[in-house]
Amino acid sequence: MTTTAVTATAATTAATGRAPTPGPVPVLWLALLATPVAAAANAPVLILPDMAASLGVPTETAARLVAAFAWAMAVSVPLMAGLLRRRGLTPVLRLSGALLLGGTLLVAASPWLPAALLGRAAQAAGGAGLVAAAMSLAGSARRMGVISAGFGMLGAAGPLLGAQLSHAVSWRLSLSVSLLSLLALPAVGRHAAVTTPPTAPRSRFDARGAALLTVLATALVLLPHAPAAALGSASAAVAALAVAAVAVAAALLALHVRRRPDGFVPAALVRSPLFLGSALLALALSTSYFTLLFAVPRLLADRAGWDVTAAGAGQLVALLTGSALSWLLAAASARLGRTAVRAVLVTIGALAALLAVFASWGPLLLVATLGGVFGATGANAVLSMQAASSVPAPQRPTAIGLFSLCYQLGGAFGPAIATALVLGGA
Repeated sequence: MTTTAVTATAATTAATGRAPTPGPVPVLWLALLATPVAAAANAPVLILPDMAASLGVPTETAARLVAAFAWAMAVSVPLMAGLLRRRGLTPVLRLSGALLLGGTLLVAASPWLPAALLGRAAQAAGGAGLVAAAMSLAGSARRMGVISAGFGMLGAAGPLLGAQLSHAVSWRLSLSVSLLSLLALPAVGRHAAVTTPPTAPRSRFDARGAALLTVLATALVLLPHAPAAALGSASAAVAALAVAAVAVAAALLALHVRRRPDGFVPAALVRSPLFLGSALLALALSTSYFTLLFAVPRLLADRAGWDVTAAGAGQLVALLTGSALSWLLAAASARLGRTAVRAVLVTIGALAALLAVFASWGPLLLVATLGGVFGATGANAVLSMQAASSVPAPQRPTAIGLFSLCYQLGGAFGPAIATALVLGGA
């Protein structure tokens, strides 16, 4: 058995509480478990007007369905990872499947926006649990690269898939594509040989730590939207309140981690340079990617004169190509070494940003999009494994959950930056 296989086996044993069946979970099952949520997240992009008309609300109000999904996804990944750490894989798979199914049924049946919002949040929470489970069972950067590349590809195809399903059947079907993840539940549960013993000692659940992390994550997700609200009211009060909420939540969480170093947010993580470096780099690359995702179509129109159809098709090809190429980096990461991989990610990410700032030729702007998604998905694949390796095996699900939270925050910051720099200018 190779060193990678031994590492994967040890990680799976720590995550499940008993020795697994021979061989790790097949990676395609893990990809099916995790990636449909990416398509579901982006499915509403092109059909918001149809959704708004059906629900009898303005388009801006219907956009809350997108925000609710992003918020629930961000805050639920570390919460589900904490449950995985304490209770093992079986409860996470069952709870996530139930949330995903229940949320989808609510979205499909409800004629009212509030119920649909609740359903979207439940969908995202269920999807977050499945993502956390898949990442905890990946075991190597190469296998994580398959999951991450699939995540990027389905996320790129999500808007077009959503539009096609909405045109052919209903926008409600477009928001139900994450149900495909349920097909992988039996196979993942069977191959992972899940048992009920928790991965962490049976101590009192750190409810205060979980609550403080949720408040901090919520404040960070809402923070990018505060300046726009403040400008609209000719006052900085909203922005100041948002910044204060982040500062207070962060300070309270830091104090709590000091008092309870083995709680929901382990002190070993926040003190680990490897974890912090991996998580912050992933946040930067994710923010850059989501900024480019929203800004480049507008730049293609303004600088290169491309119409909406050409820009959308070109960006889809760039996103699919960049996501696929990121797997090559993940596959080669063990040979390249940690420093070389980070150098590649930083270099590609910086070049993508520079192209977006200075390029006026359409194909170069698409190369910027390709570089952005390559950097983000490559970071998600490789740096998540580096972050997990920074702590003992029982804490690795928590490390992956907190790393994923940092990555998801890029999805909140990026669109706000694109709006401030590009989309709001004309």
